[in-house]
Amino acid sequence: MEKTIREQILSSVDTDFQKFTAALLPTIDNVLGVRLPVLRKLAQDIAKGDWRFYLETAESDYFEEVMLQGMVIGYVKMDIDEALSYVTKFVPKIDNWSVCDSFCAGLKFTKNHKERVWEFIQPYLFSKKEYEIRFGVVMLLNFYIEEPYINQVLELLDQTHREDYYVQMAVAWAISICYIKLPEITMHYLQNSTLDDFTFNKALQKIIESYRVDQATKTIMRSMKRKRK
Repeated sequence: MEKTIREQILSSVDTDFQKFTAALLPTIDNVLGVRLPVLRKLAQDIAKGDWRFYLETAESDYFEEVMLQGMVIGYVKMDIDEALSYVTKFVPKIDNWSVCDSFCAGLKFTKNHKERVWEFIQPYLFSKKEYEIRFGVVMLLNFYIEEPYINQVLELLDQTHREDYYVQMAVAWAISICYIKLPEITMHYLQNSTLDDFTFNKALQKIIESYRVDQATKTIMRSMKRKRK
């Protein structure tokens, strides 16, 4: 008899990997410990079959079950309206940075529907919910850090509600990618931003840590760090 999706997940648990992953995800306590390549292979198999039935009936008790649903949505070929309807249903299930970031990276249909997805993610950027905002920010950094959008992206990052740690870290990450890809525009932004000190300094730190930034620039970034009050 064919194993259920949960049985397939449970049969792939790695205890050592569970400890490693759980340590990286302190906000949740439902990690089983299944490696991402295993989940990706399972997601690809589901995407070839009756994926609609799977998404409508999928269980979400474990971290891996939620991660798997996000992967399936990314793998399936469907029209943009249907894709965004599944994204809308999935976003409320995001309760950690790992599921958020993996899900966003998998939404590659965005590349062919830039304006449509841009409009779609705007409400999330102005949400008051931590992982809804992070979803919006990570979508920006994955798909919109390029010339046509950069000024709007920086403006949105500057306006983002940033009281939550995982939002602050996503905004800092996004700004560092902006700098790496479009340094002049982003430097002008950094010199005039209204970012809180924590997010601003984290953005500088991520730029400094990048291997794509030269030593002279890193020295400038260090000099720009704000002193804690």
